[in-house]
Amino acid sequence: MFVVSIAYTDPVNLNLAEMPLPLSKVTRSRAVCVLLCLFVLLCTGRSQTAADSTPEANPARPTVSTPATLTPVGYLQFENGGLYASGSPEVEGQFSVNQVTKLAVSSRLQLLLLSEPFAVSDTGGSGGTRDVQPGDVLGGVQGVVLKGAGRRPTVSLSYIGRVYSGSSPDLDIGSFQQSAAVLVSDDIRGFHFDLNGLANEQVDGKLRRAQFGQTLSVSHPVGAFTIAGEIWHFSQPLTGGNAVGNLWALSYPVRKNLVVDAGFNRGLTGTSTRWEGFFGFTYLLPHRLWGR
Repeated sequence: MFVVSIAYTDPVNLNLAEMPLPLSKVTRSRAVCVLLCLFVLLCTGRSQTAADSTPEANPARPTVSTPATLTPVGYLQFENGGLYASGSPEVEGQFSVNQVTKLAVSSRLQLLLLSEPFAVSDTGGSGGTRDVQPGDVLGGVQGVVLKGAGRRPTVSLSYIGRVYSGSSPDLDIGSFQQSAAVLVSDDIRGFHFDLNGLANEQVDGKLRRAQFGQTLSVSHPVGAFTIAGEIWHFSQPLTGGNAVGNLWALSYPVRKNLVVDAGFNRGLTGTSTRWEGFFGFTYLLPHRLWGR
């Protein structure tokens, strides 16, 4: 809070009725200064109010798990990041960029758009060739079927379908034609839990197989940072294997609507990518797309 105080002292008694008009230049200057100060304070207060009214981002990255809770209604949220993988059965190494756009159209329904703009893959071998290829583009929805309250968790269902089939090599869980998931999120004793159960349809030519996955992510704030640990498993029906990994990540809120993150994932089976490192950010556009 700012207080502006103006005091005038003069040993001579003033008769306001005899004060000459118009006001002197000094008096007018003081009045202008006071008005400017009040205008600046008013603008500052309005800016602070607008900044405080911006809702918080609700990141799903960098974990494999997706939270059952939705993003703020009417605000676009962008989740962007880069990932480097090494020691995968498909490729020697790969760097890829991934992007997720979310928009909650109501408190129970959210639209999703997922894409991998490009991936640079090192196929290994004597030639040591590197290919730059686009990944898949997927679209879907997520709906809340049970809102969390007290000890009751938030439960959501989601469906994602492939819109465009990319040509970049897939890691670990492979590519899917469509996916359905049950998402559960809750807070218990200062820890946040995200539990997902997934059923995917994988296609290889005329061959179609069902893939099942389970993920569990646990996060806890440490000062201004948040540490997350995760264990995940996906079946590999086209190859008859299983992919299991252990992920650790650190995130930091630069602002309410901007969260940066980084971490790594360690594959635990022979058909999993051995090491993955990632970094990225979640940004919630501070302007609502429509009125309340």
